[in-house]
Amino acid sequence: MTATLPVYSKKDFQTDQEVRWCPGCGDYAILSAVQSVFPELGIPREKFVVISGIGCSSRFPYYMNTYGFHTIHGRAPAVATGLKLSRPDLEVWVATGDGDALSIGGNHTIHMLRRNVGLKVLLFNNRIYGLTKGQYSPTSEIGKKAKSTPYGSVDRPFHPLSLALGAESTFVARSVDVFQAHLKATLRKAAAHQGTAFIEILQNCNIFNDGAWETLTEREVRDEHTIAVEHGQPLVFGKNKDKGLRMRGLELEVVPLGNGVTEKDLIVHDERHPNPGYAFLLSRMDSTPGFPTPLGVLRAVEAPVYEAGVNAQIRDVVARKGKGDLGRLLQAGDTWEVK
Repeated sequence: MTATLPVYSKKDFQTDQEVRWCPGCGDYAILSAVQSVFPELGIPREKFVVISGIGCSSRFPYYMNTYGFHTIHGRAPAVATGLKLSRPDLEVWVATGDGDALSIGGNHTIHMLRRNVGLKVLLFNNRIYGLTKGQYSPTSEIGKKAKSTPYGSVDRPFHPLSLALGAESTFVARSVDVFQAHLKATLRKAAAHQGTAFIEILQNCNIFNDGAWETLTEREVRDEHTIAVEHGQPLVFGKNKDKGLRMRGLELEVVPLGNGVTEKDLIVHDERHPNPGYAFLLSRMDSTPGFPTPLGVLRAVEAPVYEAGVNAQIRDVVARKGKGDLGRLLQAGDTWEVK
């Protein structure tokens, strides 16, 4: 007799906890998208685990009717890695923020990415510390006036996607809290990826950094300031789809379509390109005047998965040497007896 999975709905992943984010916070939209996508994945609910660090985003596990763990500041990747190693059958998602993941948790983040642990990482980026009431964060722009930088920040901000690519992440994507259809599609692609899937989600903090992404999200300007990158499709953008991207030497170039320039002259997006340099160029566009901000999957390649390699190694050693003895291990080498 074959067991069949129950048919889940969004409601099955909602909890009885009061959602304690500020009214209007972008976190609500991200929560809604995740609760909508999880029922589609064909995974038993008891196999899901959501792990977080500290910050507004890190309340996420309380609002997901799954197993979860609210860890300490910046340590969600380390705890999630340990869980995935010991229970590779679980579907482990990490909810973190730009401060949690890129400041105190920066070291854990880059090593999680380079190891290619089978985790799905949602980095909520609102360019501010919201939970502690408005200090500038590792992604705040130069000149940001905040409670901790009253005369403007002089720090150069991290570019999360560039950082992830530099750490050899095998899946790197970006979406926006209020672009629900795009966000859900991106979450589905991340869920299907084997290895670390890193998604930066541009998210608004309407209390301490309202309008952080309004040049990308406002209806009047978003078509001119964003570009949806889709595998196998030319890089075209603009309200009238009249602009595109092509290579000029080693650099990207924005060109108007027409006057002899057609879509055949543009870059065709290749998220599976083996060289991360192409995706890195895309990840830097939002810091270049006149270039659009890319949304979608910048890179998705296959590589050995960390937990599979570690567990295969353990099985091999046990097969050759037998199960270990903790007592013998503790007594091995130099020991001292204290009287």
